[in-house]
Amino acid sequence: MKTIVVGGGAAGMMAAVAAADKGDDVILLEKNEKLGKKVFITGKGRCNVTNACDRDTFFEHVISNPKFLYSAYSALDSKALMDFIEANKTPLKIERGNRVFPVSDHSYDIIDAFKRALKNKGVEVRLHAEVKELLIKKSEISGVKLSDGEILSADKVILATGGFSYQSTGSTGDGYRFADKSGHRLTERKPALVPFETKEEWVGKLQGLSLKNVKLSLYNAEKCLYSELGEMLFTHFGVSGPLILSASSVYAGISEYRNPYILLDLKPALTDEEFDKRLIRELEAGNRKELKNILNEIYPSSLAGMICGIAKIDPFKRCNEISGKERKALLAATKRLKITISKTRDFNEAIITHGGVSVKDVNPKTMESRIVAGLYFAGELLDVDAFTGGFNLQIAFSTGYLAGIS
Repeated sequence: MKTIVVGGGAAGMMAAVAAADKGDDVILLEKNEKLGKKVFITGKGRCNVTNACDRDTFFEHVISNPKFLYSAYSALDSKALMDFIEANKTPLKIERGNRVFPVSDHSYDIIDAFKRALKNKGVEVRLHAEVKELLIKKSEISGVKLSDGEILSADKVILATGGFSYQSTGSTGDGYRFADKSGHRLTERKPALVPFETKEEWVGKLQGLSLKNVKLSLYNAEKCLYSELGEMLFTHFGVSGPLILSASSVYAGISEYRNPYILLDLKPALTDEEFDKRLIRELEAGNRKELKNILNEIYPSSLAGMICGIAKIDPFKRCNEISGKERKALLAATKRLKITISKTRDFNEAIITHGGVSVKDVNPKTMESRIVAGLYFAGELLDVDAFTGGFNLQIAFSTGYLAGIS
């Protein structure tokens, strides 16, 4: 059996190893100059390769079409993936939130583990090999045609070309074009795990401010779609950081945007009443001091200088002159700080693509196309995505493995 795998990223490398392990004659085609370019930059170069959580927790973190992944995750769960990587001479460690990294903190060690596996299984790896089109006869795959005109015949072809995110790594949507041309449905593709651009001018003035232990809630048409505690960052264009990236994946799944916004609770450990009591204590202690001079006791310094403007209170007003109405305004700016979303940043800043090849056109038990016999899909190309924490790479490895063994 001759199998061609198109794409040398996480899903493609795993698919090639799995197919070769089943005895197939495998060729792995990668249009870049090296394998795993996107894997190399994940986790800020450390590669959060998976998440060592239990099965139920894994599926709680999958946003799009989790049921489609049941068979793939059963075929290769996080423990099996970790065992595979360590068996290929790359030791791993588990950090906060069950995130798994190589002990070395270098992503290239994960890539090297797969290179060793590919070599051991006898996979032929061809770099600078760009596929131009799929060769299909009577609804059955017969091979691929490369950009230089070379034709490669195959019994099976696995597409693992990635999505649109991080296009500098080669994820330019080739797989979507192949899928569309061969009759597969595509769901709308949007940037996910990506920063937000916002409307309020004051947000940009807080550029560089990082907030920890805040609560973020995402709303659309006054309906709360996501709420979580964590960290975030203000930027020159809007907001970013772990909480924002996760919220953006939920945002990508909204079919119609109707006044989307974020509410921040800067003091989630305090109730409204408790925060008001603290504010009263600070104001009483400040007495004749100007309001702006006591707010550093409550907020980070850069935010303290901005909060009066947000609450529409004169920062030079003396503490003993602050009215009950003004206290309520400070309370609202602290516990329900509204930030209006303009849009997400583009695919070049997105960690993952939301949307892709419709799972309705793919057999979840094998990853084989329901449209073209012998054609398989794996990884980000599919309409499946998850929150941060190693879950998206696990999806890539699991779907790649199932495609390979099938």
